[in-house]
Amino acid sequence: MKFLAITLITHTDGRSATERFREVVENAVLAEELGFDGFGVGERHERPFISSSPPVVLSHIAARTSRIRLFTAVTTLSLLDPVRAFEDYATLDHLSDGRLELIIGKGNGAAQAKLFHVTAEDQWDRNHESYELFRRLWREDKVTWQGRFRPALVEAETWPRPLQRPIRVWHGSATSKESVDLAARYGDPLFSANVSHPIDPYAELIDHYRQRWAFYGHDPADALVGAGTAGYYAARASQEAIAVYRPIYDARVALQRRLGLPIVFPTLEEAIERSSILVGSPQQIIDKVLRYHKRFGHEVMHLHADADGLTHKQHRDALELFQAEIAPVLRAEIPSRPFPGGAA
Repeated sequence: MKFLAITLITHTDGRSATERFREVVENAVLAEELGFDGFGVGERHERPFISSSPPVVLSHIAARTSRIRLFTAVTTLSLLDPVRAFEDYATLDHLSDGRLELIIGKGNGAAQAKLFHVTAEDQWDRNHESYELFRRLWREDKVTWQGRFRPALVEAETWPRPLQRPIRVWHGSATSKESVDLAARYGDPLFSANVSHPIDPYAELIDHYRQRWAFYGHDPADALVGAGTAGYYAARASQEAIAVYRPIYDARVALQRRLGLPIVFPTLEEAIERSSILVGSPQQIIDKVLRYHKRFGHEVMHLHADADGLTHKQHRDALELFQAEIAPVLRAEIPSRPFPGGAA
């Protein structure tokens, strides 16, 4: 199994945006130091997030790191001009020495949809159309194309030409069969959000992905799945982990209430029992990941890159414990394919 650290760059405390961005970069440096396989930055265009420009953030991280792969989580192609997105990411592909991978998705949030004049009726069509053009731009030196949502292209050239020809694109999915079908159609990997709900709806979408994968004529052995987690904190004893993480989880639930979001797991105990959150001893976390793997068959998993209310020492200690005692077992138990470019 491979492991990513991912941040959506929430900004909810009293620190400046400058301080928060510096923290994200330092967390990426730490993730490389500790042996994580990848670091991801989300894309949101509304409060409480300041992750509106992943290419810029990832470019800075690329300059501060040398080995860790860089992910978007997710690139919201339904909101973006695919030509402009291609130019940004092709540039970043070179600056990172070909360490870039993309996770694309429709995105969510009423405010950002309004900001970009995207409607509930056209968001999926925009996502599909943008991805089809984005995909061709990565593969073809000259593109002639016509669609509904941007001006047509005639023998258009885009520069710079990317380093990776083509780049690997994952499709992020939370609840939608549309994104799952798009991934299967093109033979692309799927990354299940696996954050907000119990395991069942995510497992059903992954099953649907594998069914559609076969329907489109792909070899079932080639299907590749990743999955997220809803939080992480490990300590030697489960009681210690729960005691440390409880006020952090309670604060998260309180924030969701203030934002008017649905509360699926009101207590930490319910979240540990029924969600993908990983809080407990190393063995408890290993057992839970293996249990989820039986349903998902995933080879890649993400943890939250942010401290999420932990002190710097608690955050680092928990990540060190993960890499020392949890990751080696999961890597041995769950084989995973190399990343593109020969990365192990």
